[in-house]
Amino acid sequence: MNFPTRLVEDAVTEIARLPGIGKKTAMRLTLHLLKADESRTVDLASALINLRTKTRYCTNCQHISEDELCHICSGIRRDRSTICVVEDSRDVLAIEETAQYQGLYHVLGGIIAPMAGIGPEELNIDRLIERASTDAVKEIILAISPTMEGDTTAFYLSKKLMGCSVKISSIARGIPLGGELEYADSLTLGRSILTRTDYQ
Repeated sequence: MNFPTRLVEDAVTEIARLPGIGKKTAMRLTLHLLKADESRTVDLASALINLRTKTRYCTNCQHISEDELCHICSGIRRDRSTICVVEDSRDVLAIEETAQYQGLYHVLGGIIAPMAGIGPEELNIDRLIERASTDAVKEIILAISPTMEGDTTAFYLSKKLMGCSVKISSIARGIPLGGELEYADSLTLGRSILTRTDYQ
C-alpha cells in the first residue's frame, strides 16, 4: 500500500492493529479523521487516552469500572444472593442487555486453556471462593461458553465451590427460540434433550 506520508502510514498501521480492521479500512478511517474537524480527532485521542489511564477493574467482581466498585456491585437494587460467573466483561454486557438478571457478577478474566498456557492460577478464582463463602451468597450461576475449555473451567469451578454452602447452577443450553431441529448440531441437540425442562 502506498502512503502519502509517514504520518498517515503510522496512523494506518496502528488502526489496523484493532480486531476486525484491515489495512483498507484503516486507511479509510485515517483519511476520514484527517478530513474531519480537528477537534473530533483530538476528542477521539483524548477519549482513548482516558480509557487507558482512568479505567479500573472492580475490586469485588473485576468488571470494568471507573471507581473501586463497578456500577453493578454498588447498585442498591441488585440481588446480592446470586453471583453469575462469566469469562470476561463482554459477557456481563451481553447478559445485562437481556434485562433478565438482577444479581451480581464475577469476571474470571479468561478460561482454563492448557494449550494457550492458561491455568487456574491465571484466573480470578480465589476471590470467587471468598465471595461464595459468605452467608449472603446462596447461588452461583456458571455462565461460561459451552466449549471444551469452558466446560473444563466450569467443572473445575464446581469442584472448588463444593466446600461452600451454595447452590451451583449453569445457564441452559439447547435450541434457540425460532431455531429448527434439522439445522442444530448434534452436540447442541443432545444437550437440549439431556437438559430438558418440564413443559408448562
